[in-house]
Amino acid sequence: MKIVVTGSSGHLGEALVRVLGGQGHEVVGLDQLPSRFTAAVGSIVDRSFVRRAVRGADAILHTATLHKPHVGSHQRQDFVDVNITGTLNLLEEAVATGVRAFVFTSTTSTFGRALTPQPGAPAAWITEDVRPVPRNIYGATKVAAEELCELVQRDRGLPCIVLRTSRFFPEGDDRDDVRAEYPDANVKTNELLYRRVDIHDVATAHLAALNRAPAIGFGRYLISATTPFTEADLAELNNDAPMVVRRYFPDFERLYAAKGWRMFPTIERVYVNTKARTELGWTPEFDFRAALNRLATGEDSRSDLAITVGAKGYHPIATGPYSAGR
Repeated sequence: MKIVVTGSSGHLGEALVRVLGGQGHEVVGLDQLPSRFTAAVGSIVDRSFVRRAVRGADAILHTATLHKPHVGSHQRQDFVDVNITGTLNLLEEAVATGVRAFVFTSTTSTFGRALTPQPGAPAAWITEDVRPVPRNIYGATKVAAEELCELVQRDRGLPCIVLRTSRFFPEGDDRDDVRAEYPDANVKTNELLYRRVDIHDVATAHLAALNRAPAIGFGRYLISATTPFTEADLAELNNDAPMVVRRYFPDFERLYAAKGWRMFPTIERVYVNTKARTELGWTPEFDFRAALNRLATGEDSRSDLAITVGAKGYHPIATGPYSAGR
């Protein structure tokens, strides 16, 4: 199968090129930045470039985007150009060339202000049914791109799957207080309980979506590590998260103490991946339990793929922890 991967010089794009290539697919990587995983260097805003690059493709995995860290260094028009116009270019050229499946990488940042409960309220239970309330231009343009995917599927019949991925980037946390108070690996392991996913599992979600797209037609799915929590835990999570975690994982404090780690005092939202596991047949592997098991044996809690891909940065302009070019 000939598969086009946009954003192939980035974190997820490289991961997908590695995995798909290892499975014997013909993979064409697209990115503005050259790398050994990118076969075609150019911008998805350039319609003629997109047309040439996707010609004859069987499927497109569209991961290229301006990210949340770019909000501080790029204009709103840049987000519109890349995240909306670039996506529309890919969708329309996918239809023209006869692509059989289109997978769009979106983000849980689309939920925006819906992620933050009112003071004193239980933690938010986030499923695909929660209405997005974008917080910034990044979230707004990703929502718009999702709507374009649905529109093109409905009008032109292109099978489109939208994956709203939670955090999988390896860079340090974007909150100064969190970076100051917790070791980075501690933060990321905590987040596997409710708002993070390993890049290995993001990659397998894309493959599952690719396989299921023709049968589904259009669907939106939340991609995050499987949470142990239920809706009955929400009030306690936003009041005393360590108590709730202790109930599910009695060994976590001992393993954390050996590394000098701590659990966050509160957890304000929980991402739920049930629909993706059920409808896509996706089986994520790297949850909080898996991380604890690896800690117990002295292993890195990340997948081998996450370790191999490593950190890349987002652009050459420093914006807090998101510094250095790829």
